[in-house]
Amino acid sequence: MEDILRRFRGFVVSNWFRVLLSASSLAVFITLWSLYSAWQYGDWPFAGSPRSSTPDFVPYPWHVLAAFFDSFTHRDPSGLYMSNHIYASLKRISIGFTLAFCSAVPIGLLMGRLRNADAVGRPTMELFRPIPPIAWVPIFLIAMGFFWGPAAIVFLGIFFPILLNVILGARSVDPVLIDAARTLGARRIDVFAKVVLPFTLPYMMTGVKVGLGVGWMCIVAAEMLGAVGGGVGYYIYNMAYQYGAFEKMYAGMLVIGLLSVLTTGVAAFFERRLTRWMKMK
Repeated sequence: MEDILRRFRGFVVSNWFRVLLSASSLAVFITLWSLYSAWQYGDWPFAGSPRSSTPDFVPYPWHVLAAFFDSFTHRDPSGLYMSNHIYASLKRISIGFTLAFCSAVPIGLLMGRLRNADAVGRPTMELFRPIPPIAWVPIFLIAMGFFWGPAAIVFLGIFFPILLNVILGARSVDPVLIDAARTLGARRIDVFAKVVLPFTLPYMMTGVKVGLGVGWMCIVAAEMLGAVGGGVGYYIYNMAYQYGAFEKMYAGMLVIGLLSVLTTGVAAFFERRLTRWMKMK
């Protein structure tokens, strides 16, 4: 713990100007949000009457923060805590991510390095890639149910960003490195494992981080249309459309943002560990 605090203090001291800019931008955003809420409620001298028939449509930031903490300590109308919804969403996105990663990486490496593999995979990829994953939500929910359906939507959302970045990385390998490895007697599998894969790693992790962002958008959309056992998207939809509790709706949106930042941070952590393990830095 002390080591973490020491690193955090060192980061703040060495990057104080950027930290100040980040804090300032957040303060400006919260200030503008508060001013708009005050204008909507008619709580300030020049606002006049409330501007909306539902004056809590954009609640104050502190109301959202209170609803955020309340969601973890009190059950919602469906009888679930926010932790139950987070667990349900994380389970679905973990399954979708695992399936997408384990399939996109080997397929991307093959398509990036082998012309025949690219010829086989390219037509199917170009056919399905432009279709938004959310477009598949109705049929996936009907065919696969309210648990595996959202997980399959996440799979589609994460699969293509990883696949495309791995293909790009595999094709960007410097031919000089491959020729040098072959000159030293490396077999084809060794070239893949010790040259192509390490070189592709940064591209792959970029695809992972982009894919996770898309995956969270997909899981929210899928859970809004149907989910069993809760989910943050399910919570957001119910709070807004069923109960009109907009401060709780925004609290759910805040949870999604924090989860996205957390999972992306975990991906960045593993990226640093893998680059060190492969002696790339």
